[in-house]
Amino acid sequence: MRPSYREPNPVTGAGVAIGAVVTFAWLLLFGLVGRDVPGYAWWTLLAGGLAWVAASVLVRHGDRGVATGVAIVTAGGWSIAAAIVAVRWAQAGDWPLW
Repeated sequence: MRPSYREPNPVTGAGVAIGAVVTFAWLLLFGLVGRDVPGYAWWTLLAGGLAWVAASVLVRHGDRGVATGVAIVTAGGWSIAAAIVAVRWAQAGDWPLW
């Protein structure tokens, strides 16, 4: 008989959804702190970095499903912030983050 190996913390849809919802709220709260486009972009970058640190800890020691939800929503939040910065840059002709 062959041994069977089981994942101690399998990735579940509920875990991914919980990670996604919590990260969405996290990025939203940090994004609301910024009063203009540069503030929003920098706060979103900081919040995403902290979220990725939490996701890396979860991958190593916790629930990988939650970490997956965190990573997916963080990437989406950073993409939205980058698009907003690009639109402002195209409109004003000046780099908005400095």
